[in-house]
Parts: sequence; structure tokens; C-alpha cells
Amino acid sequence: MTPSGSTSHAPATPVWWQESLPPADDLWGVEWLFTRRAVDHFPGEGGMAGFNLGDHVGDDAGRVAAHRRALARGLGVGLDDLHWMNQVHGASVRVVDAESASHTPAGSHVLPESDGLVVDAAERHAAGLEPGAGLVVVADCTPTLLVDRERGLCAVVHAGRPGMLAGVVERTVQELRARGAQRLEAVVGPSVCSRCYEVPAETRDDAERREPVSVGRTSWGTPSIDVAAGVVEQLSRLGVSLREWVRGCTLEDEDLFSYRRDGSTGRLAGAVRLVPPTSGGLS
Repeated sequence: MTPSGSTSHAPATPVWWQESLPPADDLWGVEWLFTRRAVDHFPGEGGMAGFNLGDHVGDDAGRVAAHRRALARGLGVGLDDLHWMNQVHGASVRVVDAESASHTPAGSHVLPESDGLVVDAAERHAAGLEPGAGLVVVADCTPTLLVDRERGLCAVVHAGRPGMLAGVVERTVQELRARGAQRLEAVVGPSVCSRCYEVPAETRDDAERREPVSVGRTSWGTPSIDVAAGVVEQLSRLGVSLREWVRGCTLEDEDLFSYRRDGSTGRLAGAVRLVPPTSGGLS
């Protein structure tokens, strides 16, 4: 596969997939993407080689900070306007809104213990704040991005097997709808596929009871889980329009980070930023 964003020179942000939707009179613009490793342009040691965005995996802090600055520039925001999560494979959802600046530690947009993050861009913009961009980092789990371009809401979801089965996608959609979202679109990013994600039989049986479509078999015939298929099925049941399912197996493709393949390794990111409508987005 030739991922989008491949170039013959070092890119500022190496992307696996990217889409830009311009703003209109009554629609927020969208910048959303998934990154890739691009080891040739971002050398490093072992599993950390590449455009690593995880600051919790043992990589050089200065190197990770440089990558995050490049990502922020590519999204058109400042470094402090990247909204990260403290991901714990759960189903908690946190919100970044107009009040967030008052209860978030100075200089930090890391919200504690959440695997879903909603950014109320419209509310922040109306309050004179930069809406910023929501970020999710993964190395096999399924990164999911959601937007409502009319309401000015976006979200990121970290859907590993535990979170997918615990309902993190549903809870994130519920929070978006509680804030007025009516026309949600989603993009599901690359993750470990069912051909590679081997699990014990009892884990497969548990998944079959809770999300049958997620059950699979590896290429060598043992029980497996297809987390992305589970996420896509859940989005469908929730009435969310699937704009794109971005293919790519993190374990099979070495241009993607994979914990199951490498153990100690970096993290790729899914990011989404909303741009105010040309009318100002204050209605």
C-alpha cells in the first residue's frame, strides 16, 4: 500500500490519511488525519524509530516534543491547543469546552483518564477561545474521529478491545448528542486486523456475547478480535454516518506503530480540528 502523504522529502507531518473540508456559511471546516511512522525521515532507536507522538513510552522527550510541534503546525494550531487524553482502555468521556481553561492545569490540555474526548469548538469559539484539535494516540487500537459540522462539535475515541466492548464509542456519541449534535460523521483509522489480533478463546467468547461482529480468526486459524469492525457496527447502530474506514493493519505494515509486533514502540495519532464557518460560527 502507498499511504497518502508520501513524498520524496521529509514532510512536516507524515500522514497515512488526511482530508480537509473547507468551511462554508453554515458549516464548520474540518482538518482530520492519521499519522504514520516515516522511519526514513524520522530515524530513531528500535520501536521508537519514526514520527512518535507518545510521551509515555520511553522515547526522548525533546524528540517527541518536536514531533508534536510539527503536528500542531500542520493542523494550524499552537502546541498548547492540542487536546490530549490520558488513555486507560476504559469508557470515560471528557469534554473540552469554554470552561476547560479554568480547570485544566496551566499549559496542559491532558484530561485525566479518558478514552473519549469531545471538543465543543462552537462554544470555545463563541467565548473567544481557540477551539484547538482533539488527539488520540494508538499502536494497535482503533482511533476514531467524529464531527458535526453544523453544530461545531468534534471528538476523538481510543477504542481498544476493552473500551470498544465497554461502550466508549456509544458514550462519546451520547455526549456529542447531549450537546446538540444531529448529523455526525465518523472516520475510523488503521488498527491491528483480525488476521493478526490473536486472543484466548474465552476472550473471543466474551466478545461474541457483547459484540458478535467483532469475532474473527487469525490467518493461522486461532480465535481473534476485529476491534475496528466492532466500532463500525456500533457507529451504524448509533446512526452515525461512516465517512471513511481507513484501512491498514498496524501489525502487518511497518509504517505504522504496533505494540503487539514490537513491544516497546511509539504511537501514531488521529487528530481532528474544526475551522469556524465563514459566517463566523456564532449563531
